[in-house]
Amino acid sequence: MNINPATVPEAFLTLSADELNDRIREVKAKLGKRLLILGHHYMTDEVIAHADERGDSFALAKIAAQTDAGFIVFCGVHFMAETADIVTTATQKVFIPDPGAGCFLADCARIRDVEDAWQEIKSITLQSIIPITYVNSGADMKAFCGDNGGLVCTSSNAAAALKWAFERGEKVIFFPDQHLGRNTAFAMGIPLEEIILWNTDEPLGGNAPAAVQRARVILWDGFCIVHQEFNVDYIEKLRQNDPQINIIVHPECDFDVAQAADYMGSTAYIIKMIEEAPAGSHWAVATERNLVNRLKSAYPEKRIEILQSFEPYCKSMAQITLTNLFYQLDQLDSGNLINQIVVEEQYAESARTALNRMLELTQ
Repeated sequence: MNINPATVPEAFLTLSADELNDRIREVKAKLGKRLLILGHHYMTDEVIAHADERGDSFALAKIAAQTDAGFIVFCGVHFMAETADIVTTATQKVFIPDPGAGCFLADCARIRDVEDAWQEIKSITLQSIIPITYVNSGADMKAFCGDNGGLVCTSSNAAAALKWAFERGEKVIFFPDQHLGRNTAFAMGIPLEEIILWNTDEPLGGNAPAAVQRARVILWDGFCIVHQEFNVDYIEKLRQNDPQINIIVHPECDFDVAQAADYMGSTAYIIKMIEEAPAGSHWAVATERNLVNRLKSAYPEKRIEILQSFEPYCKSMAQITLTNLFYQLDQLDSGNLINQIVVEEQYAESARTALNRMLELTQ
């Protein structure tokens, strides 16, 4: 990925929130339909207030693929902006207000390790293998899947992706998030003994050859830091206080948390469930704090809390601020194309193949 980074000048850092909001609105009005701002659900309220469209990774990827806007500013993290660049046309340009906004989970899988694991697995089995990468991954991971008959998935359509893969192969290697893979596969009826974890530091990922032969799903040893903060002990504590509480969790949570929950799904699913819940119902939500707090504000007639005694949040998402959003827009208005995300063509075509397979799935 090529990035043209830029440092925010001091003059922009001294602007108040009111000044920033006013000036962002002014620039947006000037750029008009040439500009589309996309905001992930985990953005802060002050930033997402300026998003033209908000959603989870799947929804935003679809919007990026369909827009005619020449400038797409992605308020999220780097892999999301990469995805947008891959699915848009050559004349459209994608930007991220802070190019340093990365993703721990995406960094859990490196292309050389994935290729090595692929060759090891291929060396001991003649079964057909379909690779699936979670959208929280680099463009090279997506290209690998495109080149090897696989596809990308998000938490919204992981089950559809696994179904697609098993219609075409006997095994799936799923990376980088082990929890999304395990929770989704198990919910589809695949027993745990047919799901193994691959540790790159050990021969055959730490598995016996027979286990690799038997496995239908091979999981990468990756995880999201935020969604590891939720645990079963806290669920039990909440249920003791209110046996009627509804526990709803994101599938990036641990398996035992997912099993102890009443509902599991993507951020879009969580929003829909709470939106449609009756007034007075009590919900504990296991996902990033910005989304949970936004739900609390949007539905005051329902009792909504985060599934923890503190508020886990994504530090990378928090790197997108009102200040660097305004600086990004101001520079675009001046013709200065800072912080542009450009995926190298050696990855873009194959990654586009994998992403298009994802976009063709039904959720």
